[in-house]
Formats: sequence, C-alpha cells, structure tokens
Amino acid sequence: MGQTLVEIAETLRATHKKVQLIYAFNASGKTRLSREFRDLIDPKTEERGDDHRTKVLYYNAFTEDLFYWDNDLEGDIERKLKIQPNAYTKSAFEDLGLDGNVIATFQRYTQPNLTPRFSTDFSEVTFSLERGTDTSTGNLKISKGEESNFIWSVFYCLLDQVISTRNVADVDERETDQFNDLEYIFIDDPVSSLDENHLIQLAVDIADLIKSSDTVNGLKFIITTHSPLFFNVLFNELKNKICYMLKRLEDGGFELEAKNGDSNHSFSYHLYLKQTLEQAIAADKIERYHFTLLRNLYEKTSSFLGYPRWSELLPSDQQLYLNRIIQFTSHNTLSSEAIAEPSPEEKQTVKLLLDHLRNNYSYWQKEPPNA
Repeated sequence: MGQTLVEIAETLRATHKKVQLIYAFNASGKTRLSREFRDLIDPKTEERGDDHRTKVLYYNAFTEDLFYWDNDLEGDIERKLKIQPNAYTKSAFEDLGLDGNVIATFQRYTQPNLTPRFSTDFSEVTFSLERGTDTSTGNLKISKGEESNFIWSVFYCLLDQVISTRNVADVDERETDQFNDLEYIFIDDPVSSLDENHLIQLAVDIADLIKSSDTVNGLKFIITTHSPLFFNVLFNELKNKICYMLKRLEDGGFELEAKNGDSNHSFSYHLYLKQTLEQAIAADKIERYHFTLLRNLYEKTSSFLGYPRWSELLPSDQQLYLNRIIQFTSHNTLSSEAIAEPSPEEKQTVKLLLDHLRNNYSYWQKEPPNA
C-alpha cells in the first residue's frame, strides 16, 4: 500500500538536510506534491492578514499560469504576455526592481537580442528582436520554450535576491523583511524545453545559488525533476543532499524511495524505464506518456551503442513510419493529444518496439554491470 502525497510531504518536512533531490517520471505527482507541501507548511487560512510573510517559495506549473498571452486577434500587432496580479511578481518587480536582472538572465538562456519590455505597472511584457541599428521587429509571439525561460528567469532572479537577503545575519540590516519567515524553496522541473548545454548551465546556476545560501540562514531546498541530465548535474554539484525517486503506484498511492547515487548508478534509469514499460504492457495500462519513456529508452541505448540517431535502432522495414509515430506521440503534436488512452494499435506499437529493442541488441540481452 502506497503513501499519500500528504504523508510524503510530511517526510520531506521531517528531513533536516539542506537539499532534497527527487527524480520522478512525468505524471508521477511532482506538481501535486509541491502543492501539498506548500499547504502543509504554509496553509491558506482566513486568519491570514495582508502582512502575512510566506514560508514556502515554489516554482511549478502554477507559477507559469500567472502569465498568459493577449494575441491581439483583431489587429495581430500588439501581442503581449500578461501578468496576473500576484504577490510573487509584485515582490520581484515593484518591491525589488528586478526587471533588469530578469532581462539579462532571460537573454543568457535564449539570445542576446531577444528583448523583453515591461509596462510601467508591470502588468504585461512585450518581446522584440533588436537589430542593432535602432530598429526592432515589433511585438513578437515568442515560443513556448522561450516563454518558460522568461518565467523561470523571474523566479531565478527573485531566488537570488532571497538568498542574498537572508545571508545578512542581522535581521535589522536586511534590505527587506518580506523573506524573514521563509523556510523552504520548492522547485519543480524548472525548464524542460532547454537544449542539453543550457539545461546543464541552468542546473549549475541553481546549484551555485544553493551553495551560496549560508547554512545559518535556515533555508531548505526541495527540487523535483523528470530529467536525468538535470538530476545528475545537481547530484554532482551539490554535496550535502538527500536523493529520492518518487513513484506513482498501481493502487493510486505513491512511494518515495531513498537513493544514493545519480540516475545511472543509483536507480539505473535505463532499467527502470524498461521495467515501467513492461509493467504497463502486462497490465494493459499504456498511456501516451509511455511513448516518451520508450523514446528515452531508445535514445539511451543508441548513445551507449554509438549510433548517431536513436531512430537507426528501429526495424529497418518500418523505420520512417515508426519514427514518426514515436515523434508525434512523445511530443504531443497531434490534435488528439488530449486523449490519454492510446488506441489498441498504438499500444501494440509500444510492445513491438520494446520487444525489438530487447531481442535485437546485446545491450539488453545481458544486464549491464550497474543493474
């Protein structure tokens, strides 16, 4: 019998380590865990006054929901990213004046000439490509990945300010008192759309911020991710941490399993992918996210065997067709993406491709040494 997310949140609270790293596949409950943890540490009650100081600063999918697009459907010119009024952005922009820092951070993760411009009341932001000759492209609709980068940049700059403020030991000498009651920073999968180089840089940046946080200031950090690369970089950068794998169980409960290494050595990521797919096939409970796991398994196998492209491992007589099926289902590019249940033919494709991998490549015919 698994635990509830509330019970797992209690476990995280009872742990006194400075940093807790959690790996979990998508759809395993990471975002819900961040909400349960926030409600456990800092519940919203009627007794809260306007002067309430938050105890948990978190980044998750709900953070991104604070930003939404006005696409100017009539004129198709004045496209802008709207910012819902909230304490999070008010603290970053109005109270601390971090807009310049956010722009610099955003350009570092994207491109130097992609420039955000805030309205005077910080209720919206527009984007343009600066040409270097006093001309620009006007208001752009940036990509979803660039949008996620921008929202993360806001959080990152606020976190940087939080840590530098809390590192001032004398409370009376701090620039602001709004972080004095803060206890936890909860980060759930910051930016999954980055390429490998930028994802590594982001992980290193987070680790540097955490390491700069003075132990005596009392801040604790919980970071969840579905990216093995992001997990591994943080694992190697941060020394004083505890690592877990979060699993969603068949009975609807959850399990938080302690681990003692990176994704390859501690929970043998490739073997766990294989096991998860086998269990889903056996129980006839294949969902669309299993195509992402299948693709990850092919990518990891091709990398180990020295193939330049994972698609080269597919059956040669159907390579183009099967590559397209996996690409579409793993990236949710079809109009049917909202349908969680794959068709019987799609389920059979998962079984076929997993069997193909096991039966045709020696990497899987004998357990790797780290299994």
